[in-house]
Amino acid sequence: MSEQGNKDQKMTKKSLLGKALLLIVAILWGSSLTVVKVAQETFRPNMILAIRFTVSALILSIIFWKKLREMTKDDMKSGLIIGIFLFLAYSVQTIGVGYTDPGRSAFLSASYCVIVPFLAWFAMKKRPDRFNIIAAAFTIVGIYFVSMAGGDGGSVFDQGKEAIMGDGFALLSGLLFAAHIVAVTKLSKDKDPILMTILQFIMAAVLSIIVTLVFEDNSAIVLTKKAVLEVGYLAVMCTTVALLLQNIGQKFATASSAALILATESIFGILIPVFMGIESLTRNKIIGFILIFIAILISETKLSFLGFGKDDDKVDEKSGEKDKSNS
Repeated sequence: MSEQGNKDQKMTKKSLLGKALLLIVAILWGSSLTVVKVAQETFRPNMILAIRFTVSALILSIIFWKKLREMTKDDMKSGLIIGIFLFLAYSVQTIGVGYTDPGRSAFLSASYCVIVPFLAWFAMKKRPDRFNIIAAAFTIVGIYFVSMAGGDGGSVFDQGKEAIMGDGFALLSGLLFAAHIVAVTKLSKDKDPILMTILQFIMAAVLSIIVTLVFEDNSAIVLTKKAVLEVGYLAVMCTTVALLLQNIGQKFATASSAALILATESIFGILIPVFMGIESLTRNKIIGFILIFIAILISETKLSFLGFGKDDDKVDEKSGEKDKSNS
């Protein structure tokens, strides 16, 4: 085989490896809200976040301690400010999933993908393109169908205050995740993404600890092996490992491939609780989820995988960062 052939073969293998790693990330993120839902049988919402971000920040700080030594005051300021948005988004989402199904919450909070361009328009004067507008239309219709997916063919408004609060918190977390991504874009330019992530996690951990100690009653917590494994999975797998795999995967996969694969997070977000028997599907739910997923694909990829847009466009900075992890 020629030297060029060997080079192409290596590139193909790296591309496949990158896509496989990103798929694992999507599965981990997709599973996170189901685990959060189950973990709330033991822990209060912000206690879960306090453990999750503290453990992850410690692990990343140990692995990348040299980056912390090279940190500047500007790095610290930017990372900690972005961390406030990260905390708010995760706190609202985690509280909200306690009132609704994890798959439903995953799809509604995934609306951040569609909201980002409009917040960026406000914050950075960058007008949304036609794909963003089309995605927004799909999202609005999708949310309507999800809201109509109540019991016995009714709407969420027929299910009582808790169901309404669950959907409301999920949508608000989508707005906050979008604000977080815009903050990342504005404040972390030309800065090390791993360092920014560690600082965000530190800030999110500190704020979670303060909120859970001041506002939540943790006196009734009874630690079990199951509960420890649940928060351990969230901290290590869904946050730390997912972040590292995402950073590696996006180096080898094209931007459109990465966006397409990571967008399946919401699909796994509904499939996992359905297979576990935690959540059921109705016709309106399925229609709504499909429409929102189409909106995510349009917004994230500009349909470049169908020949539209540019394949070399950068994926929105979801990383540690969203890390996502949402969640």
